[in-house]
Amino acid sequence: MGTLSATGPLSIDLYLPALPQMMRQFQTNASAIQLSLTACLLGLAFGQLIAGPLSDHYGRKKPLMIGFLAFGIASFLIALTHSIVMLIILRFIQGLAGASGQVLSRAVARDLFSGHALTNFYAVLNAVNGLFPILAPIIGGYMIKFVPWQGVFVLLGIIGVLLVGLIIVGIPETLATKDRLTGPIFSTFKSFGDLMKVPGFTRNIAITGVVYGSLFSYISASTFIYQQLFHLSAQSFSLIYALNGLGIVIGSGLPSRLNNVPEKKQLRVGLMLVIIDSLALLAGSLTHFSLLVVATLLWLLVLCIGMLLTLTTSIIMNQTAKNAGSASALVGLSQNAFGGISSPLVGLFGTASYAPMAGLVLIYGLSALGLSRTK
Repeated sequence: MGTLSATGPLSIDLYLPALPQMMRQFQTNASAIQLSLTACLLGLAFGQLIAGPLSDHYGRKKPLMIGFLAFGIASFLIALTHSIVMLIILRFIQGLAGASGQVLSRAVARDLFSGHALTNFYAVLNAVNGLFPILAPIIGGYMIKFVPWQGVFVLLGIIGVLLVGLIIVGIPETLATKDRLTGPIFSTFKSFGDLMKVPGFTRNIAITGVVYGSLFSYISASTFIYQQLFHLSAQSFSLIYALNGLGIVIGSGLPSRLNNVPEKKQLRVGLMLVIIDSLALLAGSLTHFSLLVVATLLWLLVLCIGMLLTLTTSIIMNQTAKNAGSASALVGLSQNAFGGISSPLVGLFGTASYAPMAGLVLIYGLSALGLSRTK
């Protein structure tokens, strides 16, 4: 399930080392090339709104197969494009198709678990998912040393096709026919309104969104921080980025080790640590912290974010016994929408400093902490 849920990390982290190369080839600026990142994230967001409710109606397996087949085809087409506009369009389609993996991995978990068992499963799922940000940029960094950026998307296309085969032979159906939503297919989408009436659900959806926005503020800025500000090679950047992926893995597993501490208390402590870290980064942007200090602060930031993503997902999914696909879709919509907004916002203020990234993370952290204290 960790592999299936890694559509986002694979679609994004694998090509991050190639962003400067793509910016030169398409003869555009950082903000424009980051729109390809935003397009993928928006596709992931809206695709989950489709795949989630459909899976509550038809089961989990069929939407997974169709989604990954379309993901593979879109990836191959991206490798053939020479237009920045077509790149952005195809990246949206790629995200739209790959969304099934993200939304349905959470829904399958909710089919099988609840309570602390669900928290523990999400900790494992996010930890496995976190391995891909470790491996993907290393693979991407070394790939562009020998092949152009198009090779990254050929690899993604191959992965999509292979995952279709894996789903066919290795993934059972977890939503029994008796538990599926019935009636006209469009009535399935009414479950979104029912979920919004659950006390605290909308607030928690907003919190998980701004946490994910913080992650993508870092992701979209990281390649420029390390390669342009600190003058590292694509390969060196990939190694540092991979270490930060390890931070996400460690952070994702922390909630399962802290079962005696209420999840909401863990959430607030994690958010306060994010705020402190972002303030330190803002100070560093003014006093010119060394590479080691900046890298350490960013590692601690993503560790906290990994912890927060496990917590917010568990809190939300434990609120819903039925409509797990639709609930998971709203999680994905919020996360990827905030992620998609964050990427161009960071690029809009330039790549000569990490202050825009730190400032946006600070705003997100304060907003989430305020929401978490709302009754």
